[in-house]
Amino acid sequence: MERNIKVLLVDDHEMVRIGLAAVLDTEEGIEVIGEAGSGEEGLRLAKEYKPDVVLMDLVMDGMDGIETTRELLKLQPDCKVIVLTSYLDDEKMYPVIEAGAFSYLLKTSRATEIADAIRAADRGQSVLESQVASKMMNRFRQPPAQIKAHEDLTDREMDVLRLLAQGKSNQDIADTLIIGIKTVKFHVTNILAKLDVDDRTQAAIYAYKNGLAE
Repeated sequence: MERNIKVLLVDDHEMVRIGLAAVLDTEEGIEVIGEAGSGEEGLRLAKEYKPDVVLMDLVMDGMDGIETTRELLKLQPDCKVIVLTSYLDDEKMYPVIEAGAFSYLLKTSRATEIADAIRAADRGQSVLESQVASKMMNRFRQPPAQIKAHEDLTDREMDVLRLLAQGKSNQDIADTLIIGIKTVKFHVTNILAKLDVDDRTQAAIYAYKNGLAE
């Protein structure tokens, strides 16, 4: 005889929990073992009942679904968290996925889709709402932000570059920063190498183009 998949419901709306429990209890192989009305209660019940799958709301008073997911997976790394929410905004979706959520569904999903997602999660297969999947794909298609060469400069090298761009001589830079002229020359050499430019003039132009000369 196959085991039942133990499911914990975490949602601060009682009617949502009642509806989910009633529907899932009619599904073969799925057993709702507990209901929690808050993230804090969800952690307590998860520790007590050790569910296989947790259906997690995102927006709750107190500990929200993101934090609850993160803390729950510290207690039970093998548990599969399925987010069941009304929200599709990036500020909630990406953080909860990064926190370890296994699947992401909307509350407009049909009962059979939720049940299928529970069974899939138990088999180690993620299910993403189509709109979520599209958002994720679009995010990964975006080219990575280009790293500016000056981001490799140290704070002291940035100081030297600003003064250099203002037309200061090595001696002026040394006097302003209260460092030795040999140290200034060392910094200038590093700046030219990191910016991949040939001389001080090109370094100054780079600084002005990137708003670093103020």
